[in-house]
Amino acid sequence: MNRKKPLILVTNDDGVTSRGIKALVEVAGDFGEVCVIAPDKPQSGMGHAITVHSGIRITPVDFPGAKTAFSCTGTPADCVKLGKYHLLQEKPDICLSGINHGANMSLNVIYSGTMSAALEGALEGIPSIGISLCNNRDMVSLEASKKVAKILIETFLHNKPDNNLCLNVNVPDIAFDEIRGLRFCRQGKGNWKEYYEERESENGEEFLWLTGKFENFEKRKTDTDLWALENNYVSVVPIHADMTHYEELEKVNRWEVSWNER
Repeated sequence: MNRKKPLILVTNDDGVTSRGIKALVEVAGDFGEVCVIAPDKPQSGMGHAITVHSGIRITPVDFPGAKTAFSCTGTPADCVKLGKYHLLQEKPDICLSGINHGANMSLNVIYSGTMSAALEGALEGIPSIGISLCNNRDMVSLEASKKVAKILIETFLHNKPDNNLCLNVNVPDIAFDEIRGLRFCRQGKGNWKEYYEERESENGEEFLWLTGKFENFEKRKTDTDLWALENNYVSVVPIHADMTHYEELEKVNRWEVSWNER
């Protein structure tokens, strides 16, 4: 008896017309039946936002390589919820988010719509991968990322991951032959030194534009995603939604609290 092809939900935060999602669907089609549910416009930096104070409009779209495809006015996390609870007849076997134009390593994962969609998949019991290329230019080559995606999807399906597994994958912006391999690692510690630039629109209106420079706090640590990318490896970080700081929890549990004196 033929094994049923896996149902693969593909989404992103760059929008349904982005080159990255087209490339990911092209790869995913070799492994199963693909359904695309993606925002109708870019949603970068939306994090794990969901739509609760307005309606969501859904539009069927033609998408080469996909069995079904929809654009929606919601967020990346909305797209995954719509897939599981409304648009699909069965729960997807895996969820793929990307290929994102821009890195989502270290602290960036907090803000990322790409990774929030993948994490939403894991929260809904769908093993998920978010894939990002460390270059945010629209016309950058996606060939190396496609080859990495193929390796990852094949490995993912072969190893039968837990339903709540979510992998944050970042691909260095180099040719595939220059990539040294995969590194399973932890999220590196770093932060942005941010500031706002004063700018002016074409019609003379003034506005502020957030910009900044990322700083790696662990340059000598070799087990982080930051080190892996700087040394031409693909970084693969398992992430989850538990934001408890366990070391700090132990510390605050030793605090003396004057509750009874009130």
